[in-house]
Amino acid sequence: MGIRGLMSFVEDHSNEFFTDLKLRDTKIVIDGYALFHRLCFSSNLDLRYGGDYDSFADVVQKFFESLFACNICPYVVLDGGCDISDKKLTTLKDRAREKIQMAHSLSVGGSGYVCPLLIREVFIQVLIKLRVCFVQCFSEADRDIMTLANHWNCPVLSSDSDFCIFDLKTGFCPLNSFQWRNMNTIKGTQNYIPAKCFSLDAFCHHFSNMNKALLPLFAVLCGNDHVNLPIMETFLSKARLPLGATSSKGRRHHRILGLLNWLSHFANPTEALDNVLKYLPKKDRENVKELLCCSMEEYQQSQVKLQDFFQCGTYVCPDALNLGLPEWVLVALAKGQLSPFISDALVLRRTILPTQVENMQQPNAHRISQPIRQIIYGLLLNASPHLDKTSWNALPPQPLAFSEVERINKNIRTSIIDAVELAKDHSDLSRLTELSLRRRQMLLLETLKVKQTILEPIPTSLKLPIAVSCYWLQHTETKAKLHHLQSLLLTMLVGPLIAIINSPGKEELQEDGAKMLYAEFQRVKAQTRLGTRLDLDTAHIFCQWQSCLQMGMYLNQLLSTPLPEPDLTRPSAFNTLNEDIWTHTKYGGTLHVSRLYSGSLVHGLCQQLLASTSVESLLSICPEAKQLYEHLFNATRSYAPAEIFLPKGRSNSKKKRQKKQNTSCSKNRGRTTAHTKCWYEGNNRFGLLMVENLEEHSEASNIE
Repeated sequence: MGIRGLMSFVEDHSNEFFTDLKLRDTKIVIDGYALFHRLCFSSNLDLRYGGDYDSFADVVQKFFESLFACNICPYVVLDGGCDISDKKLTTLKDRAREKIQMAHSLSVGGSGYVCPLLIREVFIQVLIKLRVCFVQCFSEADRDIMTLANHWNCPVLSSDSDFCIFDLKTGFCPLNSFQWRNMNTIKGTQNYIPAKCFSLDAFCHHFSNMNKALLPLFAVLCGNDHVNLPIMETFLSKARLPLGATSSKGRRHHRILGLLNWLSHFANPTEALDNVLKYLPKKDRENVKELLCCSMEEYQQSQVKLQDFFQCGTYVCPDALNLGLPEWVLVALAKGQLSPFISDALVLRRTILPTQVENMQQPNAHRISQPIRQIIYGLLLNASPHLDKTSWNALPPQPLAFSEVERINKNIRTSIIDAVELAKDHSDLSRLTELSLRRRQMLLLETLKVKQTILEPIPTSLKLPIAVSCYWLQHTETKAKLHHLQSLLLTMLVGPLIAIINSPGKEELQEDGAKMLYAEFQRVKAQTRLGTRLDLDTAHIFCQWQSCLQMGMYLNQLLSTPLPEPDLTRPSAFNTLNEDIWTHTKYGGTLHVSRLYSGSLVHGLCQQLLASTSVESLLSICPEAKQLYEHLFNATRSYAPAEIFLPKGRSNSKKKRQKKQNTSCSKNRGRTTAHTKCWYEGNNRFGLLMVENLEEHSEASNIE
């Protein structure tokens, strides 16, 4: 993010460029992207198992509780989709490659920093629960953050070095020196958070009182996310800047120091830019000048007035308005009700599929959710006639085509995916919200290939995760086994367990059973984190499930949530089941965590179920959890391939029989087709009979 090497450079001169703050009684504008990455990577969370979202949600909650205790009023500003010009595409592809290498390192027991797939969704849900004000910008948020902070005369909290370039009235507080875990007290009554604030005045004073207006030129010459011209090496070499050093950090710091000293000799950007161009070939000067001037504008004040959104709920972005997008889409994007993924698909017809810690030798886990994305793309096809003019550089020539940047082995490639052409009333994005709930729900469930009747006994908050799980099980790429399904469903019980424990009026025996089961889950989770080796095939299977859940959520959001959004951050109110076991529950001020998906727990349960533990014995201490599990299992079982219910060892022998009989059939060429068809039909009947037989004897065999 920002200018590589600049953050570490200014931190190396901390005593000169920073002042100490005792932060309290103030507004603060927070770079949301920087914050959730910082909290994810600096809180000792396990990144191998696909996301301990419960632990992350706890950290986010504690962070904001620290702010509230110091009377600090946070306003979180999140990045939206990519810029309409798509000028950061090269940078984004480079980062995608870096993340793939880090994900591979994590998958084989090394180190790395890769955010779990649903971390942004969890972060937003926590903000909503805590009633923290936030906005999602239409594209990159930096300029909007700077403009809002200057309007309110308050500091910015981020880790992006671009904020060392912006002229901020009250300064910029880096996240790595923001000591929110170490609150202090003045005179025993007033809490404050120790922090450091970057002083642009001190920075410029250090370099011969250089003009602040020169800093945007410094940023683009040094190379930022928007511009990295190879021809600038010609200028840097001819200007004889001090570049020599042994380490990469040293080389970058010498370049930064040299550029700043060189620029400090000029009175203004125009004079400095003219001197830069003198070092370049005449044929390149005009194009380079235009690009540098355009890039320098990224550090000027934004036209977007975020204060209007926070005070009146009005978000007006000229770039977005010029595209002629439906009003409801713009509002939903600003409120974070639609993902930047939707914005990229809508504006650029190009998406970048996020990296996960998966098996790099297999096709990327997002392949399984491609049919869901094709429906999403179909809904976005005819959003606005203006889009054809603005995104021509990113738009493939085919009318239905969207491009996806995806992992292939340990690299990336761009694939062309055709959108699904939908019925006329579904293809007008501006009128999509006018469709009845029934029709929107029907489109969602048809995409997931799930019948509505299957979901009737399922608690409201789990309908979408269960529908997604049914979709996941139907795909041959999944290769899920029974213990994978069981572990996933068991993990979904954690939120309901907390609901039982916290519900008033529950009998002591019921509460004790829930507490014991919850404690067992916590023990399994803790044990998994103690250096357990990652099972790559299991990790890949659950990465596929998370991809299905994410895309299922995005489609559900685009259809204005015909199914309730799954709550990733706390136990939800459950619909009453047939025997009136689950009741609607209200919660107090404490934020409870649902653990709809906890990576460490689901992997740990997989290991236990493979070893010796049965689901029946695990749930025997809590009849309520057992009944809910049976509802979840029965719903998903009808969509699972029959083979996963065979006792251990039977599945492999069955495959061998299939192979043997196929070989036998193929020997007689005259009867191959008829014989093979007859055998497959018979084999399918056997599979269904086997499942029915298992249902009758599930208690005895401990399959469920």
